[in-house]
Amino acid sequence: MYKLYEIVGTSNKSFCDATENAVKKFLAEHKRIAWFEVVEERGAIRKGNKLEFQVKLKLGMESR
Repeated sequence: MYKLYEIVGTSNKSFCDATENAVKKFLAEHKRIAWFEVVEERGAIRKGNKLEFQVKLKLGMESR
């Protein structure tokens, strides 16, 4: 059995970097994941026309 989490990662560099940031932060708190899936990519324009890359992820973690 797996627990399913849905999180959003952000970056000012790329979608790939946003994904990596989210997975690393999740791992720092939970120590293990079995899989992840990018389910949505989107962006925002911040002050000064700065781009923000956003990804929505589903992460699966084995339930104990």
